[in-house]
Amino acid sequence: MARNGIETKAAAALSEAEARAELARLAGLLGKANDAYYQADAPVMPDADYDALKRRNAEIEDRFPDLKRDDSPTEQIGAAPAQGFGKIRHAIPMLSLGNAFSAEDVTEFDQRIRRYLNLSSEESLAFTAEPKIDGLSLSLRYERGTLIHAATRGDGAVGENVTANARTLGDIPERIDGAPDVLEVRGEVYMSHADFAALNARQQEAGQKVFANPRNAAAGSLRQLDPAITAGRPLRFFAYGWGELSEPLGKTQLESLRRLESFGFTVNPLTTLCDGPAELIAQYRRIEADRATLGYDIDGVVYKVDDLGLQGRLGFRSTTPRWAIAHKFPAEKATTRLERIEIQVGRTGALSPVARLTPVTVGGVVVSNATLHNADYIAGRDSQGNPIREGRDLREGDWVTIYRAGDVIPKVEDVDLSRRPADAEPYVFPETCPVCGSDVIREQGEAVHYCTGNLICPAQAVEKLKHFVSRAAFDIEGLGARAVEAFFTDGWIREPADIFTLRDRYGPGNLTQLRNREGWGPRSAENLFAAIDERRRVPLNRLIFALGIRHVGETGAKMLARHYGSWAAFAAAMEEARDHAGPAWETLNAIDGVGPVLAASVVDFFHDPQNRAAVDRLAEQLTIEDVAAPSTAGSPVAGKTVVFTGTLETMTRAEAKARAEAMGAKVSGSVSAKTDIVVAGPGAGSKLAKAEELGLAVMTEEEWRALIG
Repeated sequence: MARNGIETKAAAALSEAEARAELARLAGLLGKANDAYYQADAPVMPDADYDALKRRNAEIEDRFPDLKRDDSPTEQIGAAPAQGFGKIRHAIPMLSLGNAFSAEDVTEFDQRIRRYLNLSSEESLAFTAEPKIDGLSLSLRYERGTLIHAATRGDGAVGENVTANARTLGDIPERIDGAPDVLEVRGEVYMSHADFAALNARQQEAGQKVFANPRNAAAGSLRQLDPAITAGRPLRFFAYGWGELSEPLGKTQLESLRRLESFGFTVNPLTTLCDGPAELIAQYRRIEADRATLGYDIDGVVYKVDDLGLQGRLGFRSTTPRWAIAHKFPAEKATTRLERIEIQVGRTGALSPVARLTPVTVGGVVVSNATLHNADYIAGRDSQGNPIREGRDLREGDWVTIYRAGDVIPKVEDVDLSRRPADAEPYVFPETCPVCGSDVIREQGEAVHYCTGNLICPAQAVEKLKHFVSRAAFDIEGLGARAVEAFFTDGWIREPADIFTLRDRYGPGNLTQLRNREGWGPRSAENLFAAIDERRRVPLNRLIFALGIRHVGETGAKMLARHYGSWAAFAAAMEEARDHAGPAWETLNAIDGVGPVLAASVVDFFHDPQNRAAVDRLAEQLTIEDVAAPSTAGSPVAGKTVVFTGTLETMTRAEAKARAEAMGAKVSGSVSAKTDIVVAGPGAGSKLAKAEELGLAVMTEEEWRALIG
């Protein structure tokens, strides 16, 4: 951010070293912002900037998953409770919400839920929509109708005990009739605009602190060590949900909120039931238009699946529910000049275009780069060939409108054709690699162009080596991106096997030694050699991931490792499948989650002569550990291969697969003699016929559910 002297750079343009440094910077900034917001009630940045930094952090982690930090902001909720208050552990964590910034995001949210629940586009899916109050989250615990304690969100797991202060709020009843024995009511403490203005007038008259905004005033007032001060502040409370319950409040979100109203809580009157994304977006527009007249601050609209049974099926991610999302109001826009378009080459050979912009401030952040995704995006088309920006292409010299919909690196919203230079030419995507000169190809159905240079392309070779030593791969301490680049440039390391012969070539007794290299010394050199030796023993899944095979991420590497178990079995299977035919090829494709694209990528990688020779040289330096299946003691399906076919009526295919794998089963996409169980629902066809022909165990969905409990 400009005010911190840090100039941003597109995630797509970052090297691994830059990404690691940027993630460290973001963790620091967001950690301080959390402490300031949740503990000191004195935000150090606008909400839009906070959202932008968090989105940027997520983008970098998506591109460099192995660099994800233990203190990653994507895994943090709020901040640790302040020292001045007692602590209360939430019976059910108070999670944050995922964000949407556009109508497309809302549609994707709806489609994502439908895919998970196996609902067609014709089936009704109702949501509630309510204003997102800009205040302080609070959880109230009642037992047998009596308020027992009140706690702030804190870090999501443990909050601050503000019970005495909460009792002073008129919107929070001390006792309620007809409630479940255990009831945790969750909502937002806020201050109205009128009350805020009156409070600041009193503060100024008394020569005391004036608050910056109603949210700060509300949070600071609730978190007073002296409850008498809180009692003198005009705080209010909207209930929006619940935590632990001894019995359900209702069958739907809206019904449950009405029940909370019957207990004496205030529920936002703008909470509305909507059927599908079109109605959600229409309600969002209505609330946005009335935002200035509401009398309190909001920063978006929250959507929740109304059916509580579906909420239960959808469940949660690590920090957010799948069944809810916050549709944030848009951030600022700005106009600037697109000076040039540059191409960067990644480890898989992907060519990533990056816009170099005349620096401009958008919402307090100076931006000078933007990712342009691919050739279609530059040409004004989406991945399906449909026009975007009304089909207007992007050219060097154009004046473009950019916006920060949660991104530090902005997106291009439009092009001002009236200001386009007369000599501006349509951008021609390169046909040869800008680094090595090899041909560039774009495979059918792909949006991305790739350099065909593979190992002869320095950009790919360096990025592959960086990937090889990254945290999720070999994780060699002391051999970071900068060292890899320097060693590659000087010819010390050209392929992974060279890392493990570094001591033999540049250790003690050699004419040229690492210890004498600039920036190194005897201790740092020996530490690196020791770190390399510690990684000579490696699990199979880490090795497969470290090879940097296109389409094979951490999850794919684990699937392959768990299926084949050992390096010998894996390498032999890839050899047998070299012609994309035969039993080994069919088995590879049958591994659930693999598919023909990943299968072809890994097999072809091993049958490139240069790749295979480099892999063989690497394997000679290593002890490759077998990967055993996870312990599933007592599971009736552990170790068995299961195929689901036909329509599942009580669970989705994703749910069924996840449950089976959690119990130690292998889920396959095809039936063979090695299949142990075939679960057949209505509409089962050729797979069921083959199972019966082979005499395999076939069961209904009901029988399967009974088997797994």
